[in-house]
Amino acid sequence: MTIRQARASDAVQIAEIYAPYVRDTAISFEDVPPTENELAARIAARWPMHPWLIEEDQAGRIAGYAYAAPYRERRAYQWVCDVSVYVRGDAQGGGVGRRLYGRLFDLLIAQGYTAAYGGMTLPNPASAALHERFGFERFAIYEHVGFKLGAWRSVGWWRRDLAPRQTPQPDIIPLTELHL
Repeated sequence: MTIRQARASDAVQIAEIYAPYVRDTAISFEDVPPTENELAARIAARWPMHPWLIEEDQAGRIAGYAYAAPYRERRAYQWVCDVSVYVRGDAQGGGVGRRLYGRLFDLLIAQGYTAAYGGMTLPNPASAALHERFGFERFAIYEHVGFKLGAWRSVGWWRRDLAPRQTPQPDIIPLTELHL
């Protein structure tokens, strides 16, 4: 298995992985699965400040993806990010999420991010366990914040420190400037 930065050409397989989460579960609050072009645009919009990684096998089949995104758009939030991971249905339980998150956090730490946040629709014991394995701690629950699949859903928020906070805080290093 190889973990690498996602490219626009990966958007077809990423869309195939993500669509069942959107269509069939409350894990994602999106209503309509995004198209290949929409996902390619999301990947491009995050580069080079926020990694978007995929794990693929030797045949080029993507088993899962993980990404970081801005926590909020205001400049004061630039040192923290949201993170997510999605694994193809038949690849779940094989360590894909663990490997992707491990690499993602290595990059975020190298870039200088101070904290990562992960939100998940509750209940989601598998996602909670993955996040807690990486040192995340639950800090909030937004009760009944979203309505999907005929029911009100709550979202739990988990947080993990990545690097010490400094005054002044150095700028985030773009992925293009990392020498890993």
